Amino acid sequence: MKLVDFLSNYNSRVLTRPYIIAEAGVNHEGSMELAKRLIDEAAEGGAQAIKFQTYKAETIASKDSPYYWDITKEPTRSQFELFKKYDKFWKGEYEQLALHCESAGIEFMSTPFDVESANFLNELMPVFKISSSDLTNLPFIEYMCRFGKPVILSTGAAFKWEVMQAVETIAQFGNSLCLMHCVLNYPTLDENANLGMIRDMIRLFPDAVPGYSDHTLPKDMHTLEVATLLGAAVIEKHFTHDKTLPGNDHYHAMDMEDLKHFWKRMDRTFGLLGTFEMTALASEAPARANARRSLVAAKNIPHGKVIEFSDLTWKRPASGISPRDIDQVLGKKASRIIQEDEVLKWQMIEIN
Repeated sequence: MKLVDFLSNYNSRVLTRPYIIAEAGVNHEGSMELAKRLIDEAAEGGAQAIKFQTYKAETIASKDSPYYWDITKEPTRSQFELFKKYDKFWKGEYEQLALHCESAGIEFMSTPFDVESANFLNELMPVFKISSSDLTNLPFIEYMCRFGKPVILSTGAAFKWEVMQAVETIAQFGNSLCLMHCVLNYPTLDENANLGMIRDMIRLFPDAVPGYSDHTLPKDMHTLEVATLLGAAVIEKHFTHDKTLPGNDHYHAMDMEDLKHFWKRMDRTFGLLGTFEMTALASEAPARANARRSLVAAKNIPHGKVIEFSDLTWKRPASGISPRDIDQVLGKKASRIIQEDEVLKWQMIEIN
């Protein structure tokens, strides 16, 4: 299912298998061959979309912008210098990647970080992703909203009032919205994931599709499973071809095998969840018939006797009159002798 359709068909009353966005970001490191490999592996792993990041260092960060990541994993201490390493792709490259996504059967997305990239990416994708870093950049949010497409907004490092302000800004344009819980730590320690915020987000913004953008270490992918069970319908996680590579977003990213493992967990989890409508199951039919009780004669009941409460008890199986119908039995006459311990049937009492 396409992301636009997924968002429009979202039903808050039913927990759903998530729509997975593999966040390749700039893990292609300027190599078109590697970018295409990331697309192919994300598709094979089961992601419905792959997302890149589109920027130029000169328009995203000043030259004195400090780092905010783990420098033992990424030693670059300047945002400008880091972005300059990976800002080689532009319009022509993303057009090629969008075509490759189409052939691989996966949706293409990229987060724009300036007006120029937003303009040409609009021609290539049906949804706009807004980074947590631009949550307070209301003029830029308004610019992207004017394209009239659904918006996915990450909420990392934001206070509640800031999220409300951004949501109100988007609402003025009428764009459908997916809000993603996010923690801006790279990586995010498990104890800092605060997945419970997803529930508060759902409560505060019932008209938005809930999601989760993850920066925890992949390990067994349990974090994404819990986020799904809490209601995250769209999940974004950094994606790489090699988690052992140094720097940038490789060290907290998932790879193809992690993604396959996640879907196996989801298959088992949703197998356990089953239906979301309360009902008796076909597999429970023997239990309904044998584990429930019927009205049973507590002693011999003579033919013609008016049946009293003291004449009855209730025992298994449920092949006779249910105890819930006891008021329809009391005060009626026995139509024949009913032996002690005999299961009562309707033909044993005089209905009229």
